[in-house]
Formats: sequence, structure tokens, C-alpha cells
Amino acid sequence: MKNPILKLFIISLIIFSCNNENVITPIETTAPLPALTTKIMPLGASRVEGDRPNYESYRYELWKLLIDGNWNFDYVGTQSDNSEYPTYSGLNFDTDHEGRGGWTAELILSQIENWLNELEDMPDIVLFSSPGGNDALGGGDYGTILSNVNSIIDIIQQANPNVTIIIEKLAPANSIIMVPPLTDYFDSWGEDVVTLAQQQSTSTSQVITVDMYTGFNDSYLADVLHYNESGAEFIANRYYDVLIDILN
Repeated sequence: MKNPILKLFIISLIIFSCNNENVITPIETTAPLPALTTKIMPLGASRVEGDRPNYESYRYELWKLLIDGNWNFDYVGTQSDNSEYPTYSGLNFDTDHEGRGGWTAELILSQIENWLNELEDMPDIVLFSSPGGNDALGGGDYGTILSNVNSIIDIIQQANPNVTIIIEKLAPANSIIMVPPLTDYFDSWGEDVVTLAQQQSTSTSQVITVDMYTGFNDSYLADVLHYNESGAEFIANRYYDVLIDILN
């Protein structure tokens, strides 16, 4: 070959090809993130606590729905249910909750900060059941009840600024005891809780209402106030319909 420059170029190309024929370009992969466990705290009074076999809590029925949906979740709370529940899909019922029979919003407000401090993990979602129901049954002042519920939400959001709170439009009591003052309370609450949720929502913490009032009737009650199995299923389904959007 008479052209020395061309000869040098060809030799260099051969050396480069030999040095790189076994080079394997690494493929970038991203390891899958571990599934996060959503912490759910059922909060309220006897409708949360339950008292099998006398009356039901919605928690067991909601737990089964969440199991069927293959959601990775964990009930949290400082209380534990001592009632007996059948296993479901080979699993034992998660009995943790934050429900106390007979407690008012005022009493919950006085202790909610302590309960949150006792938890190992902050709740990601709080299910605020029948807020102010016992206060109303006791003839409490409506404005004070509303203020106490707002303050409870403030404390939860301070503990976890990213929490989602689902708060109920209360399911009514038995029509036998739904006297005009109590009916007025339920009607007013159904309107004001929507405003409350809007005002309490932040850029990182949603407060969402769930309608337990519409469609609920006496056939869902084990006594004048508490759920039977059908009532527990009704409440659980209403919660689940809201939860699936959040969990997605």
C-alpha cells in the first residue's frame, strides 16, 4: 500500500475493532420499589369500636373489601378489638382501631394528640366516623361540636401534614329517636361538613366527605344507634368507594 496515511488509518481501525469486539454495553435497570403499606386509622366512638355479638363495627367488612382488592394496608390505633372474627382468605382480622364507646368529640379532642404520639407509625388515612354523634345525642351545642371536630382535624394534620381524612355525613339513628332537634343536627351537619372539608383541606392533606346518611335506614341497625351486619356492610362499601380512588 503506497499511501502511508491510509495504511495507518486501517491499522488503527483494526486495533480499535479488536479491543472492542467483546465489550458489552450495560443495560440500565431500575429495581422495583417495595410496596408501601398504607396506615389506616378508624377513629370515633362505639360505631368504630363495635361490640360483637350485640352490634357490629364497619371495620371487619371494610377489611375484607381491602383484602379482596389486594391493597397493602394496615389498621392502626391504640385500641384492640377483643371480639371474635372468622378468618378471611386465610388471614386473621386486624383488630387495631381508635374507637371508644360513648366518647364525644370533646373527649376525643382531649386525647387525640396522646393517641397519635403512642403510635409507632402515623396514619396515612383517618376514617373519622360519626363525628360529634354522641355530643348531639347528649344535646351538646352545635357550634362547640363543630369547633371541636375542626380542632381534632388540626391536630391530626399537625402530626402528619400529608394525611388524608375521610369524614362522615353521619348515618342516622333509628327513626324512633330522631326527634326534631336531632334531625336538625344531622341535616345541618350534612351541609356544614362539606364546607368544613373544603376549609380544612391543604395542598398536601385532603379532607374528604363520605355520605353515610343517604340510603341508610332502620333495617341497618341492631338497636337504636349501632350497626347490624347489613349496616356494617353498607358503611364499609361507602368507605371503600372513596378509598379506592385514594389508594390508586
